Amino acid sequence: MFVQVTNIILVVFLPMVIIYLKGETFSLIGASTVCFIYSLLFLKLWSYVQTNMWCRQTYYLKQYNPRERRPSITVAELRNGFTGDEVDEDIPKLVQYPDNLCYKDLFYFLLAPTLCYELNFPRTTRVRKRFLLKRLLEVLFGFNVIMALFQQWIIPSVRNSLIPFSNMEIGLATERLLKLALPNHLVWLCFFYLLFHSFLNAVGELLHFADRNFYCDWWNANNIDTFWRTWNMPVHRWCVRHLYVPVVKMGYSPAQASTIVFLISAFFHEYLVSIPLQTHKIWAFLGMMGQIPLSAVSKSIERKMGPRMGNIIVWASIILGQPLCIMMYYHDYVVTHYHDALNSTVYNEV
Repeated sequence: MFVQVTNIILVVFLPMVIIYLKGETFSLIGASTVCFIYSLLFLKLWSYVQTNMWCRQTYYLKQYNPRERRPSITVAELRNGFTGDEVDEDIPKLVQYPDNLCYKDLFYFLLAPTLCYELNFPRTTRVRKRFLLKRLLEVLFGFNVIMALFQQWIIPSVRNSLIPFSNMEIGLATERLLKLALPNHLVWLCFFYLLFHSFLNAVGELLHFADRNFYCDWWNANNIDTFWRTWNMPVHRWCVRHLYVPVVKMGYSPAQASTIVFLISAFFHEYLVSIPLQTHKIWAFLGMMGQIPLSAVSKSIERKMGPRMGNIIVWASIILGQPLCIMMYYHDYVVTHYHDALNSTVYNEV
């Protein structure tokens, strides 16, 4: 356990050290991609280690207590292992611990569009070529749309917000915020569709991965809690299975377990922003932790004013919160890396 914990911690800290020492060799997109991949690797390895620990405990329990009542069996087990009939080749035989401990199984999990490890994933029997082609075309087209929106709309708006934000001109800064909110929200919606619908479905189709529940109807969320439970299902399942439930079983209250979940989520949000920018602030961390009181406020509004008003609060937090965070980090990035240029620009504006 000590070796496993050390390994997954090093997975998170390795990009921090390398980007700090060799940051000039990484572009912003490159550093962000590296941090994103290593964050996924951390979550997947955590799930792999913990799930196999549970399987190992059950395995030895059965070894030392063979009279323990056997759990219900599946149709595949019934037809392929527990009767004297011939094995049906059309029904795959389920993998049992410790037969899953091999490189092939680990590499498949690392590539699969899920963060929760299972010994037997639901599988499809074929690759639908037309469906796969549609998803790949959507990825290609969506990536170009996002890049166009960034270059033509977001970058100029962010640059224009620097001086009002630096001079604390509330009225002009608010105008820049609202001006940035629309293109940022369009990019966020395009990125959501591109990642959770197009890309993950394409990967799942190539790997014969059958569980495609990557998101639910988060746009109908009546409060912040419902939004966080529905917009990113792979992360939500990981948080519930590997963090929330184990913490509750350790004797902590559900509220304490939820706070720990938000702490871990806030750390990774800050990690994915501060490390690529090499600007170590806590705005993303505070933004995520601020979801806890905002959740209580949205639930109160939902009870008093109805679900529609609660849904408006959810959309307002998405539309206004993200551009504010972008403006703050851009200002801090310029201050950190281009302090002299910022001072001369402010002086010229005055």
